[in-house]
Amino acid sequence: MPDLTDLVPDDVADAAPVRFPTKIAVVLATDLAPWQSLNVTAFTVSAVAAADPTLIGEPYADADGTSYLPMVGQPILLFEADGARLRQVHAAGLARGFAMAVYTRELFSTGNDRDNRAAVAAVRRDDLDLVGLALRGPRNAVDKVTKGLALHR
Repeated sequence: MPDLTDLVPDDVADAAPVRFPTKIAVVLATDLAPWQSLNVTAFTVSAVAAADPTLIGEPYADADGTSYLPMVGQPILLFEADGARLRQVHAAGLARGFAMAVYTRELFSTGNDRDNRAAVAAVRRDDLDLVGLALRGPRNAVDKVTKGLALHR
Protein backbone atom coordinates (compact mmCIF):
# COMPACT_ATOMS: atom_id res chain seq x y z
CA MET A 1 0.00 0.00 0.00
CA PRO A 2 1.44 3.43 -0.91
CA ASP A 3 2.31 5.95 1.78
CA LEU A 4 -0.62 8.38 1.50
CA THR A 5 1.31 11.13 3.25
CA ASP A 6 3.32 11.49 0.02
CA LEU A 7 0.11 12.59 -1.71
CA VAL A 8 -0.63 15.42 0.72
CA PRO A 9 0.84 18.81 -0.24
CA ASP A 10 3.69 19.94 2.04
CA ASP A 11 1.82 23.01 3.29
CA VAL A 12 -1.01 20.75 4.48
CA ALA A 13 1.16 17.92 5.83
CA ASP A 14 3.30 20.30 7.90
CA ALA A 15 0.41 22.33 9.28
CA ALA A 16 -0.41 22.01 12.95
CA PRO A 17 -3.84 20.55 13.72
CA VAL A 18 -6.55 23.18 13.90
CA ARG A 19 -8.48 23.49 17.15
CA PHE A 20 -11.73 25.29 16.56
CA PRO A 21 -13.09 27.68 19.20
CA THR A 22 -16.64 26.70 18.25
CA LYS A 23 -18.49 23.46 17.70
CA ILE A 24 -21.37 22.55 15.42
CA ALA A 25 -23.89 20.00 16.67
CA VAL A 26 -26.94 18.59 14.93
CA VAL A 27 -29.64 17.00 17.09
CA LEU A 28 -32.17 14.78 15.32
CA ALA A 29 -35.42 13.27 16.56
CA THR A 30 -35.15 9.54 17.18
CA ASP A 31 -38.34 8.76 15.23
CA LEU A 32 -37.15 9.97 11.81
CA ALA A 33 -36.75 7.77 8.76
CA PRO A 34 -33.15 7.66 7.48
CA TRP A 35 -33.95 9.94 4.51
CA GLN A 36 -35.56 12.43 6.90
CA SER A 37 -32.48 12.50 9.16
CA LEU A 38 -30.26 13.17 6.16
CA ASN A 39 -32.62 15.86 4.86
CA VAL A 40 -32.82 17.64 8.22
CA THR A 41 -29.03 17.47 8.62
CA ALA A 42 -28.38 18.91 5.17
CA PHE A 43 -30.81 21.78 5.56
CA THR A 44 -29.85 22.78 9.10
CA VAL A 45 -26.09 22.59 8.49
CA SER A 46 -26.49 24.70 5.35
CA ALA A 47 -28.13 27.36 7.55
CA VAL A 48 -25.26 27.35 10.04
CA ALA A 49 -22.74 27.66 7.19
CA ALA A 50 -24.70 30.44 5.49
CA ALA A 51 -24.79 32.44 8.73
CA ASP A 52 -21.00 32.55 8.98
CA PRO A 53 -19.00 32.28 5.74
CA THR A 54 -15.76 31.96 7.74
CA LEU A 55 -16.84 28.40 8.56
CA ILE A 56 -16.24 27.42 4.94
CA GLY A 57 -12.79 26.05 4.21
CA GLU A 58 -10.78 26.16 1.01
CA PRO A 59 -11.85 24.43 -2.21
CA TYR A 60 -10.73 20.85 -2.72
CA ALA A 61 -8.81 19.39 -5.64
CA ASP A 62 -7.84 15.84 -6.41
CA ALA A 63 -4.44 14.69 -7.68
CA ASP A 64 -5.63 15.20 -11.27
CA GLY A 65 -6.43 18.85 -10.62
CA THR A 66 -10.22 18.43 -10.65
CA SER A 67 -11.73 21.13 -8.46
CA TYR A 68 -14.44 20.51 -5.87
CA LEU A 69 -16.50 22.86 -3.74
CA PRO A 70 -15.27 23.88 -0.30
CA MET A 71 -17.01 22.44 2.75
CA VAL A 72 -17.49 23.48 6.34
CA GLY A 73 -13.99 23.34 7.78
CA GLN A 74 -14.78 22.09 11.25
CA PRO A 75 -16.26 18.84 12.53
CA ILE A 76 -20.02 18.46 12.82
CA LEU A 77 -21.32 16.14 15.53
CA LEU A 78 -24.65 14.38 15.04
CA PHE A 79 -26.78 13.42 18.04
CA GLU A 80 -30.24 11.98 18.51
CA ALA A 81 -32.86 12.78 21.11
CA ASP A 82 -36.51 12.21 21.86
CA GLY A 83 -38.93 15.13 21.51
CA ALA A 84 -38.65 16.29 25.12
CA ARG A 85 -34.85 16.31 25.07
CA LEU A 86 -34.83 18.03 21.67
CA ARG A 87 -36.97 20.83 23.15
CA GLN A 88 -34.54 21.09 26.10
CA VAL A 89 -31.56 21.46 23.77
CA HIS A 90 -33.49 24.08 21.78
CA ALA A 91 -34.30 26.09 24.91
CA ALA A 92 -30.76 25.81 26.28
CA GLY A 93 -29.26 26.84 22.94
CA LEU A 94 -31.50 29.89 22.76
CA ALA A 95 -30.70 30.82 26.36
CA ARG A 96 -26.97 30.70 25.54
CA GLY A 97 -27.40 32.74 22.37
CA PHE A 98 -26.19 30.03 20.00
CA ALA A 99 -26.59 30.46 16.27
CA MET A 100 -29.30 27.88 15.54
CA ALA A 101 -31.34 26.41 12.71
CA VAL A 102 -34.56 24.49 13.33
CA TYR A 103 -36.45 21.94 11.28
CA THR A 104 -40.05 21.17 12.17
CA ARG A 105 -42.16 18.19 11.17
CA GLU A 106 -44.32 20.45 8.98
CA LEU A 107 -41.37 21.14 6.68
CA PHE A 108 -41.56 17.60 5.31
CA SER A 109 -44.84 18.57 3.63
CA THR A 110 -43.83 21.93 2.16
CA GLY A 111 -42.13 22.29 -1.17
CA ASN A 112 -40.22 25.55 -1.07
CA ASP A 113 -38.37 27.98 1.16
CA ARG A 114 -41.22 30.51 1.34
CA ASP A 115 -43.66 27.86 2.58
CA ASN A 116 -41.03 26.50 4.99
CA ARG A 117 -40.58 29.91 6.60
CA ALA A 118 -44.36 30.43 6.74
CA ALA A 119 -44.81 27.04 8.46
CA VAL A 120 -42.31 27.96 11.17
CA ALA A 121 -43.69 31.50 11.53
CA ALA A 122 -47.21 30.15 12.14
CA VAL A 123 -46.19 28.37 15.36
CA ARG A 124 -45.05 29.85 18.67
CA ARG A 125 -41.51 28.90 19.76
CA ASP A 126 -42.59 26.58 22.58
CA ASP A 127 -45.09 24.79 20.31
CA LEU A 128 -42.72 24.03 17.42
CA ASP A 129 -42.84 20.32 16.50
CA LEU A 130 -39.06 20.05 16.31
CA VAL A 131 -37.54 17.08 14.50
CA GLY A 132 -34.05 18.53 14.29
CA LEU A 133 -31.81 21.47 14.90
CA ALA A 134 -28.27 22.54 14.27
CA LEU A 135 -26.46 24.84 16.62
CA ARG A 136 -23.09 26.47 16.83
CA GLY A 137 -21.42 28.01 19.82
CA PRO A 138 -18.33 27.88 22.02
CA ARG A 139 -17.03 24.31 22.29
CA ASN A 140 -17.53 23.89 26.04
CA ALA A 141 -20.98 25.45 25.96
CA VAL A 142 -22.13 23.16 23.13
CA ASP A 143 -20.74 20.20 25.09
CA LYS A 144 -22.86 21.22 28.10
CA VAL A 145 -26.04 21.60 26.05
CA THR A 146 -25.57 18.23 24.33
CA LYS A 147 -24.26 16.37 27.40
CA GLY A 148 -25.84 12.95 27.74
CA LEU A 149 -27.15 12.79 24.17
CA ALA A 150 -26.35 9.68 22.18
CA LEU A 151 -24.46 10.02 18.93
CA HIS A 152 -26.74 9.45 15.97
CA ARG A 153 -26.71 5.85 14.74
